[in-house]
Amino acid sequence: MPVQQNDKLFLGASSKPEYLALRFANRHGLVAGATGTGKTITLQILAEGFSNAGVPVFCADIKGDVAGLAASGEEKDFLIKRAKKIKFAGEYRHEAFPVVFWDLFGKDGHPIRTTVSEMGPLLLARILGLNETQEGVLNIAFRLADDEGLLLLDLKDLRALLAHVAERASELGARYGNVSKASVGALQRSLLVLEEQGGARFFGEPALHVSELIRTTRDGRGVINILAANTLMQSPRLYATFLLWLLSELFEELPEIGDPEKPRLVFFFDEAHLLFEDAPKALLKKIEQIARLIRSKGVGIYFVTQNPLDVPDTVLSQLGNRIQHALRAFTPRDMKAVKAAADTFRPNPEFSAFEAITRLEVGEALVSTLEGKGVPSVVQRTLIRPPSSRIGTLTAQERRAVIAASPIGIAYDKTVDRESAYEILATDVDTKVAAAPAPAPSTEGQTETGTAGGVGGWLGDILGTSRPRGKRLTTSQHVARSVTRTVTTRVAGGLAAEVGKSVAGSLGASIGRAVVRGILGGILRR
Repeated sequence: MPVQQNDKLFLGASSKPEYLALRFANRHGLVAGATGTGKTITLQILAEGFSNAGVPVFCADIKGDVAGLAASGEEKDFLIKRAKKIKFAGEYRHEAFPVVFWDLFGKDGHPIRTTVSEMGPLLLARILGLNETQEGVLNIAFRLADDEGLLLLDLKDLRALLAHVAERASELGARYGNVSKASVGALQRSLLVLEEQGGARFFGEPALHVSELIRTTRDGRGVINILAANTLMQSPRLYATFLLWLLSELFEELPEIGDPEKPRLVFFFDEAHLLFEDAPKALLKKIEQIARLIRSKGVGIYFVTQNPLDVPDTVLSQLGNRIQHALRAFTPRDMKAVKAAADTFRPNPEFSAFEAITRLEVGEALVSTLEGKGVPSVVQRTLIRPPSSRIGTLTAQERRAVIAASPIGIAYDKTVDRESAYEILATDVDTKVAAAPAPAPSTEGQTETGTAGGVGGWLGDILGTSRPRGKRLTTSQHVARSVTRTVTTRVAGGLAAEVGKSVAGSLGASIGRAVVRGILGGILRR
C-alpha cells in the first residue's frame, strides 16, 4: 500500500492510510491527550514529515525527548511491529534530521534574545505579573522612551528608565497621567525577580531575527528548531510569553502569501494551557488575532496540550487538524473534556468517538484532518506511525556536537552591549555633576565632623555648617549641622535615595534638592 506522497504527510493507518495535506497544514491544529498517551511521538513524526517536505519547524522540548530528532532511530521490535501492522515496513527507515538547538539561557543551545522595546509593554507586563496600575506606569515609561529617543535593549535600560520616571513623576504626571512611585517600586522588584529567574539573559542584543527559523538544508529538508525548555519551564509565565512574543514577531515580520501549497513554517506550542492561564482580555484578543490571521503568512500553529478545554473556544474553532490521544475520565471535568473533544469531530457511524477516547491505547489516536475543499475528514481511530529518529534524548556530548556544527553560533553566541537608555541617562547625571557649582574653600581646617576632607567635610562646606571651634551656632546652623551628620552617615552606608530625601526635607528648597541629588547620584554611582 503506497503511503508516502509529495503533497501529504503520512500520519498512520486506520482502515486506510491517514494523511495531513500540506496545502491545509497552515490551517492550524491540535494535538491533545493525557500524559503518557503518545503526544510527544506524534509531535516527533509531524516534525519529521514537515522537514522531509521542506517545511521548517519550531518546537519546544520540555522533557528533553524531542531532541532525539537530531539522531537516527534504532532497531526496536515494537517499532518494526507497528510499521508492519500499518503496512509501512517497506518505507520505514531510520534517519537523523537537521536540527538547531536554542536556549533562552544559552546553556543547551544558541541563545535567543530580544530587546525590551521589541517585547513591548503588554507582553512584558504579562511576564512580570503586573496589575492594571503598574501596567499603566510601564506604558508611560515606554512612551517616554519613544518621545525622548531612549533605546530600551536590556533590563538595566528599563531599570534606569523607571528610576528616571520616578524622579520626574510630577512633571510626567501632567503629560501622560499619574505616576505612582509605589508602582515604580513594585515594577523594580518584579524586574529583580525576573533577573533572579535568569530572564535578564533573554533581553539584549543581538536580537533574534525570525528569518533564522525559516531555513532549509542544501538537500531541501526543513530545519527543525528545538527550544530547550526544561529549565525555562520553571518560569512558566516566561515560557508562555516568550512563545507568544515569537508568534507576534512572525506575524509582524512575514509578508502575506495567502494559502501556499505548503507552509512556510510550522510552530508547535507545547503545554499550550500556560498561554491562556490567567491571561487578561487584551492578551487573549491578541492570541485570537494571531491565530486567525497568521495562516495567511504561511505559518501553521499546532497547540499541544493535555485537555482540549485548555484552549478557548475562539481559538479552538480555528484548529482544523485534530489528533486526539486518550483522555482519562475520573472526574466530572474529565467527562466534560471527553465530551467536548468528541463533539468537535465529524462523526464516524462505525464507532462512538466519546467511548473511543477513553479506550485508546498508547500510540493510538482519533484523527481528523482537512481535505478536499478544506472540509474536516470523518474521524478515524488511527495507529500513529513509528518515528524515524531516536525515541528519547541526546547525550550531552551529542548535543554539543550539533551546536558546534551549526552556523547560527557565529551570529548569536556573543552578547553585544551598545549605547542605550542606561548609558544615556548615566551621561546626563555626569553632565549635571560637572555643571554643579564647586564648593567654597573652608575657613577652618576642621568641621564638626572632625575632618576637613571626605564627603562629610565637603558637604559641610556646601551647606554652610563649618564653623570655628568654640563659637555658638544659630538655630538654622544647628539644623544644617544635623543634616550634614545624617548625610555623612548614610553616604557611608550607601543609602543614596535616603540622602536626597533627608537633605531635601531639611532644606525645603527645590534648588538644594536638585543639586544635592545630582551630586550624590554621580558620586555614589561611581
